[in-house]
Amino acid sequence: MTAIAKRDIQMGLAGAIGVCVLTASSYVSVPLYPVPVTMQTLAVLLVGVVMGPRAGALTVLSWLAMAAVGAPVLAGANGGPGAFVGPTAGYLISFPIAAYLAGMVPRAGSLLRHGAVFAAMLGLHGLILLMGWAWLSALIGAEVAFTAGVLPFMLGAVLKSGLAAAFAALLPVRWRL
Repeated sequence: MTAIAKRDIQMGLAGAIGVCVLTASSYVSVPLYPVPVTMQTLAVLLVGVVMGPRAGALTVLSWLAMAAVGAPVLAGANGGPGAFVGPTAGYLISFPIAAYLAGMVPRAGSLLRHGAVFAAMLGLHGLILLMGWAWLSALIGAEVAFTAGVLPFMLGAVLKSGLAAAFAALLPVRWRL
């Protein structure tokens, strides 16, 4: 087996595992209206951190493609085209962008760099919330969208950013695909 074929198999396996992690993160859900609280944002950032920018974004896009054709991989076992026009569409659209950018975050070596990685993960959660809010605002108005689609997620964003930064610090560089 050539080195390229071995690398392709590793990438395919990593992508499949990434899709499974993303799907599992969708099922850890607290149903709120109009947007449920899930672990998806943490999984999106971790897929980017582990796989790197391109492979991470492609893995998230693969997961979203499965959702688009109806696979029950989103929160509440949902899937289908409606997910991409409903209240969660802005968040979903932000996920591949966030995974790509998470894949570009450098590894932390010093305490100062750990803080920078945490800040980057918090910024990526902010990007996800901003895009989700923008879409939701068009549907229900800016103030209601902020109250229902951003505010309930802020504490979770801080906690999940800390978890993502800690995982990034623990992950050896050689694991990155």
